[in-house]
Amino acid sequence: MDKFEEFLNSLGGKLKKEKWPNVYLFKFIVPSKEEKINEVTALFDEHAEISTNVSTNAKYTSISIKTIVVDVEEILHTYRRASKIEGIISL
Repeated sequence: MDKFEEFLNSLGGKLKKEKWPNVYLFKFIVPSKEEKINEVTALFDEHAEISTNVSTNAKYTSISIKTIVVDVEEILHTYRRASKIEGIISL
């Protein structure tokens, strides 16, 4: 099992203790390129609260997305979809 799947298994175990549906905060870091930021934000619907913050050297952008999710599987699925974006770091 790779580190990413270990991360998801650990996260899933922790989140299963919560009640769902609930609000969840996704956090990602991507290279500061408009297409990368757009790829991340496209994973979420128009109801998500999205905020971005550019790093001091403008090389990276952190993206925080607060949204309502139905269950833990939806969170894990979103992280798996995000992992296909080149250069992304999931927090």
